[in-house]
Amino acid sequence: MRRFGTQGPVNPKDNYVVARSEELADFINRVKQGRYIVLFAPRQTGKTTFFQDALKALAAEGKDYFPIQLNFEEYEDTTPTAFYHSLCREICKEIRKVFRVRAEQPSSELNNFLANAQITNHLSMREFFEQFTLLEENEQVVLIIDEFDGIPRDALNGFLRSLRRIYLTGREGRAPYSVGIVGVKNITQLNYDRSISPFNIQDEFTLPNFSIKQVRELLAQYTNEVGQQFAPKVVETVHKQTAGQPFLVNRFAQILTEELGIPKTETIEMTHFSQAHEQLLSERNTNISHLITNVRRDPRFEKMLMRIAFYQESRRFNLDNDIISELATYGIIGANEDGICQILNPIYLHRVLQAFQPLINGLEDEYFSQEGPADFSEYITATGQLQMHTLMENFKDFIARAGFRILQVPDTPQEFVGQYLLFAYLDEFVKIVGATMYLEVPTGRGRADLVISHGGQTYIVETKVWRSERGYQAGKQQLAAYLKLENATEGYYVVFDYRENSEPRVETDTVDNCTIYSYVIPVLQAPPSQISPE
Repeated sequence: MRRFGTQGPVNPKDNYVVARSEELADFINRVKQGRYIVLFAPRQTGKTTFFQDALKALAAEGKDYFPIQLNFEEYEDTTPTAFYHSLCREICKEIRKVFRVRAEQPSSELNNFLANAQITNHLSMREFFEQFTLLEENEQVVLIIDEFDGIPRDALNGFLRSLRRIYLTGREGRAPYSVGIVGVKNITQLNYDRSISPFNIQDEFTLPNFSIKQVRELLAQYTNEVGQQFAPKVVETVHKQTAGQPFLVNRFAQILTEELGIPKTETIEMTHFSQAHEQLLSERNTNISHLITNVRRDPRFEKMLMRIAFYQESRRFNLDNDIISELATYGIIGANEDGICQILNPIYLHRVLQAFQPLINGLEDEYFSQEGPADFSEYITATGQLQMHTLMENFKDFIARAGFRILQVPDTPQEFVGQYLLFAYLDEFVKIVGATMYLEVPTGRGRADLVISHGGQTYIVETKVWRSERGYQAGKQQLAAYLKLENATEGYYVVFDYRENSEPRVETDTVDNCTIYSYVIPVLQAPPSQISPE
């Protein structure tokens, strides 16, 4: 039986595979036009599998194209001399491999050329391909380079300059005829001399995440073989929570079909999805580890994500901005229809929030007043309903009780302390009462809501930062519109007010037949030493 694959390239014999027919047709068409193509896609989005499939498709068309696939992953810490020495051996090895796959023997002249070939720099690399093309004159060389950003920095400029010169000679006699460069970063993000442009001939190709149609196609392959059904809501939610990111989609499917022990005669329902979601939020895997490591590198990444997710402001999706460009590279953000930054991947954002969740060092003691509940379990009724309104009122009072000490929460930017404390508070609550919490990115709005699920009921919490009275009131209308889309009747609207002399506010409104509970929470009280005497 086939499995959902998350480790390296997948193949239809062993794995359930999404056929990226349209993307493959687009790429192959560009190859036939002799384009030099740069693929932009984050890690574990199926780049290697995609290019292997493309080369197989080209090979299936006959002998018009001679595919050579390379991988630069090991070269990052080598010298240019060692790089080109190894590159020569790898290219010759790949050429011989093509002949073996074809069940053919290279000519004696080609054998002699390969036995004596030497590539010592970018100039001799260009000459190598010119000579090889003369020997295989009826075929166009297609060169695919995976993990290109592993190239030694001292070799980068010369390598790209040679490709540029080859490309500018024109399609007739061009060797290689077409080049595909694959890596985590875009070429423009590599550290070459910015005063020149050694590779301004590139053709950008973006490999998108799976569409909802492709996720359905992938999961349907399992259903057709095993017979076990996925509830439609599960399929939709897997796609929404992962944004179709191939690794995350397949990892969800692995957990649901292999690790939860669901009988194959049962339909996979949303209760199962919640279990898989909880596991994915707590487990360690290479995909998430790479993400957290990269986001931790620069505090500006965290600040940008928080502003996009929880602030009522618009950030233009501008890839000339290094922070936006990096976050887009990691697959966390993208552009909405209006060209504004939006969160693409709720799972990624949730893991980032968990990674930066503060150790609040004693503030937990202020969660409950002496007159109120003893613990979180008292916010659930005997019939299993969550008392969200009183829970949120208690959070507002908790912030007031903690007072200036929220400013002393370690390693937490003051402008985000309210959001982080709410996340920690609700995270503790859902663990105690056995609920689940996930982030939702409402379509077209870009920002994130906290969604709590318990006993078949859904509770939606939207957070924003105070900007103006007009913006505050408009937020109620936006939340009501989203509640109607989700067939919910109640929403919880938390607005953090960082202004001096701000006042708490609790309001209940009926908007388009939806009940909106609103809480304006002052969060930036000054320590006593900073308060001026009267």
